Amino acid sequence: MGLIATNTYDVIVAGGVEFMSDVPIRHSRKMRGLMLKANKAKTLGQRLALLSTFRPGFLAPELPAVAEFSSGETMGHSADRLASAFNVSRAEQDEYALRSHTLAKQAQEKGYFTDLVPFKVQGIDQVVDKDNGIRVSTPESLAKLKPAFVKPYGTVTAANASFLTDGASACLIMTEEKAKQLGLKPKAFLRDFLYVSQDPVDQLLLGPAYGIPKLLKKAGVTLKDIDSWEIHEAFAGQIVANLKALDSDWFCKTYLGLSEKVGSPDLTKWNNWGGSLSIGHPFAATGVRLCMHTANRLVREDGKLGVVAACAAGGQGVAMLIERYPGATAD
Repeated sequence: MGLIATNTYDVIVAGGVEFMSDVPIRHSRKMRGLMLKANKAKTLGQRLALLSTFRPGFLAPELPAVAEFSSGETMGHSADRLASAFNVSRAEQDEYALRSHTLAKQAQEKGYFTDLVPFKVQGIDQVVDKDNGIRVSTPESLAKLKPAFVKPYGTVTAANASFLTDGASACLIMTEEKAKQLGLKPKAFLRDFLYVSQDPVDQLLLGPAYGIPKLLKKAGVTLKDIDSWEIHEAFAGQIVANLKALDSDWFCKTYLGLSEKVGSPDLTKWNNWGGSLSIGHPFAATGVRLCMHTANRLVREDGKLGVVAACAAGGQGVAMLIERYPGATAD
């Protein structure tokens, strides 16, 4: 949006891809150091001397983890601490996770995911034509799962956390004038956006609570003006904590500098087609998915304005205002 607004470019393809099923796994630091030294070893004696320092433990790999780079803490631990800070119970998290999967299943069965493109994997006969992480369970089954991060008393489980998955996305962005010149049919106006940053240790996942109020104020709209909410579901506990933060006088006064609480968004308009908990979260692809669901929901639900928001690594957050384009369709 910024590059187009400054006349740097006319037409931009924006998107991303994640290949989470085959992530790079690094050698240990000691093994990496040994290999770098081996590159500099010139003589046989130097190489033998290096070889004598090798230990079998050097071969233990550094297993990948979704960790915050500034603190080293896995995001699951951050989510557990955030849920505890806002008194989000295990039952509340499981209930929200079940809601996400149920709504995603309904949207899938109704054929609402028109933004999906079937993909053929080389050497595999079956075409990938739908997300395979949507699993509607029961409260009883969810309650049986053990904590995934903070053991044994944590509340974040495999079922109420977003799962890692492969995915890719792309969208076409330009001015309305340029779209008309090219004979293209726009989906929506990207009206406004902003980024926020907060403490990456204790408030890593609170980006939406910080970004949404600032976006609404900047755009001159209120909670009641928003017809569609598409908020990234990193964890069920994170979502419920952000909702509680927005509806807390103390939080909004203490951390946002407001005179009163922002209030709670209308949950009948909130992530009505599920979200990252049920559809999955290929990091680089989720942003376009949020925007496309917003654009298509505004058409199907006859709304005008939608808000997209997400938390991100580094304690960052993003919020965007999207407006339905006249005559847009949801196909």
